[in-house]
Amino acid sequence: MKVFKNFNDYTPQKPLALSLGMFDGVHLGHKSIIDELIKVGSENNLETAVLTFWPHPRFVFNPNEDLKLLNTREEKKFLMEKYNIENLFLKEFDEEFRNLTGEEFVRQILVDKLNVKYLIIGYDHSFGKNKSGNFKLLQELSKELGFEVEQMEAINIHENNISSTKVRNALLEGNIKQANEMLGYPYSVSGTVVHGKKIGRTIGYPTANIETDSIKLLPKKGAYIVEVFVKNQQYKGMLSIGTNPTVNGEKLTVEVYILDFEGDIYDEQITVKFRDYLHDEIKFEGLEKLIERLDEDKRLAEEFEF
Repeated sequence: MKVFKNFNDYTPQKPLALSLGMFDGVHLGHKSIIDELIKVGSENNLETAVLTFWPHPRFVFNPNEDLKLLNTREEKKFLMEKYNIENLFLKEFDEEFRNLTGEEFVRQILVDKLNVKYLIIGYDHSFGKNKSGNFKLLQELSKELGFEVEQMEAINIHENNISSTKVRNALLEGNIKQANEMLGYPYSVSGTVVHGKKIGRTIGYPTANIETDSIKLLPKKGAYIVEVFVKNQQYKGMLSIGTNPTVNGEKLTVEVYILDFEGDIYDEQITVKFRDYLHDEIKFEGLEKLIERLDEDKRLAEEFEF
């Protein structure tokens, strides 16, 4: 997959079958668009492309909003490549770009610069200044400018439309299975192992503290069963998101106890994939009660089948 941060870096080879949007999470709704792109591209001898933005436009329009994303930039690139997209445009949502009307965007960018011959958009997508671009505009311009346009229907699970917002809400409610079902893969968080207070090792549960990307959404505070990937090896794990109230902690931490693992992994990159929710964050009466609960969580993690 070729990645472009600037349209001027791109030299059209074949015409493109393209879709545009944030694609945050690259969930099953997005996957249906990507599958259609690949089908159309194959049938019409077009290269496939996705045009998305970094950072999220909401950071530009609402700089004080505490928006967290389902994907980091690297995660989004990984998923697009995994799903066999050939060209990925990660366009900065700058002042010049945000002032393009929907029609200017279609004419100047999609047609003149990218040579798009087939455009696929989601069921609720709008674009351009003041959201002036929509499916109706695309239908009108397609005849004049010589491209085809298709609008995809929403993908439903349990009679609910899939959306990035619904995935976020499921994660914030601790509903990991529902979130993973909408994503089509287990939600993951990556980061660097850093030094913590090392309380876990004094009670037989040494944990790895993960320093995560500040832009990445963390699920609800609580305990989880996770898959852990470190040094190219896979393990089962119990993960806690919270402030460690039993020992009067204040800072939010992400800590994982890795089953059947020993070794020093400080400064290592680690990835955890969320598989199930165990329980809310609990303030125990003392360390003895905490250890009892950890023993039970460990038993559940050991029995869990990935």
